[in-house]
Amino acid sequence: MRMLINVPETVVADALRGMAAAHPELTVDVENRVIVRRDAPVAGKVALVSGGGSGHEPLHGGFVGPGMLSAACPGEVFTSPVPDQMVRAAAAVDSGAGVLFVVKNYTGDVLNFDMAAELAEDEGIQIAKVLVDDDVAVTDSLYTAGRRGTGATLFVEKIAGAAADEGRPLERVEAIARQVNEGSRSFGVALSACTTPAKGSPTFELPAGELELGIGIHGEPGRERRRMMTSGEIAEASLDAILHDVTPRNPVLVLVNGMGATPLLELYGFNAEVQRVLGERGVAVARVLVGNYVTSLDMAGASVTLCQVDEELLRLWDAPVRTPGLRWGM
Repeated sequence: MRMLINVPETVVADALRGMAAAHPELTVDVENRVIVRRDAPVAGKVALVSGGGSGHEPLHGGFVGPGMLSAACPGEVFTSPVPDQMVRAAAAVDSGAGVLFVVKNYTGDVLNFDMAAELAEDEGIQIAKVLVDDDVAVTDSLYTAGRRGTGATLFVEKIAGAAADEGRPLERVEAIARQVNEGSRSFGVALSACTTPAKGSPTFELPAGELELGIGIHGEPGRERRRMMTSGEIAEASLDAILHDVTPRNPVLVLVNGMGATPLLELYGFNAEVQRVLGERGVAVARVLVGNYVTSLDMAGASVTLCQVDEELLRLWDAPVRTPGLRWGM
């Protein structure tokens, strides 16, 4: 097993210790697995809390900071965090204005955030929740009932985070988060399987010369397997799936996201093909983000996410942000 780790059992704790050393602007509780922006709670501000299994970095801990999340709860690799983490995070960041839980649609995350919401409300914390379910590849999967939450999570956390930083009330921040999710669609492609530290071998078999269309961020099977395709063909297949599901009426934000092991040289080339296809289909593009943001350990491949935006959402997207994984305007 060729991994830059000590032992599988301490992978998450080791990463959190390293994150704490690299980012003093964050408070990283290694023992309790909670990452909090150091200035929290911010008086009068709605707080955003998210989380999920580790292995998708920089999601979610890398998006904690001004303009995005107030706190994040990392679980074990590809495993939901537990309710105690979520309650501890909510208590650490609540200023009295309420807390929005951003939840990807995976069964463990949904159940644990639901339980955490009840426990937090018992402690007097006002909680709202938004479920992210943007993936058009499959309706149900190994980990979900309904569509999976993938790349749109970044859009929800950034845009709702900007709204919260402007002092919007909880009901409005929640409504904006829901609007972003409802206007977003994603599709992913794997060129190789990922390898979890605990297993030490690929999570699924993908023969040489083949790729998997419509994968999830845990290595879940996609909708079909094909012989290897060119970058342009992959862009066409991905956008065919997205645009079959929705016809954008507004300009879109575009996320061309690497799954963890695909270099920027390839991602920028893939983005060129994505932009070509969108142009041919008459889809107006407002902003583009390219890089590894919602990953799956060492999986090679990419996903595409489109998010329809109006003037308000675009302004919130452009608002300043300062986190380990995303920053501009500050």
